[in-house]
Amino acid sequence: MQTAAEWGGGEQSAGALVQAVARPMTHSSPARPLAIVASSAPPRTKPSTYPEPFFSRMAKREKRPLGDLFGLKNFGVNLTRLSPGGESALLHRHSKQDEFIYVLEGEPTLVTETEEVRLSPGMCAGFPAQGIAHHLVNRTDRDVVYLEVGDRTAGDEGSYPRDDLKASLGPDGTWIYTHKDGRAY
Repeated sequence: MQTAAEWGGGEQSAGALVQAVARPMTHSSPARPLAIVASSAPPRTKPSTYPEPFFSRMAKREKRPLGDLFGLKNFGVNLTRLSPGGESALLHRHSKQDEFIYVLEGEPTLVTETEEVRLSPGMCAGFPAQGIAHHLVNRTDRDVVYLEVGDRTAGDEGSYPRDDLKASLGPDGTWIYTHKDGRAY
C-alpha cells in the first residue's frame, strides 16, 4: 500500500494523510490508484489544444485530469485552477456533451452570451448539450479552483459565438479546429 506522498501527493499532515493504493487493472492496463489527493495529480503538459491566437488566452489555466488517472472512459473530471485574469475556456457550447462545474475556492464569474453571475465556493452550474454558451473568468486577485466534469460523447462539436473557431471531436478523441468557414488553422 502506498501513501499519498509515495504516490506523488507530497508532504501531508498525519490528520490529512490519504492512502493512495496502486492496484492492477484488468487486461493489459497499467496499475491505477484507488484514491489520491486530487491536488497531487500531475497537471496537463500542454495548457490547451486551441490554435493561436486562442491558445495563449489559456496561459493562466491549469488542469489536472483526475478521471484519466482512474481509467474512466465515459466522462472526464478535471481539477482546474484559474490564476487572476484566467479563463476556463473560450465562450462555447457543445452539440452533444454535457458539462458540470463545482467551485471549491475563489469567486469566478460565470459568463454566458446574455448574463454574468459571480460564483463562490460550494456553488455549481450545469450546461446541457446545445444549451447556453458559457465560460468562467477569474476577475479577482485570488486563484479560483473548481472541479469540471464532462461526458465524452462521440461526434461532439464545439461552437464559439464570439470567436472565429469551430471544433469537431475526431474519431481518436482529439479536437480538430477550423475557422467557422471551414478553413484550417
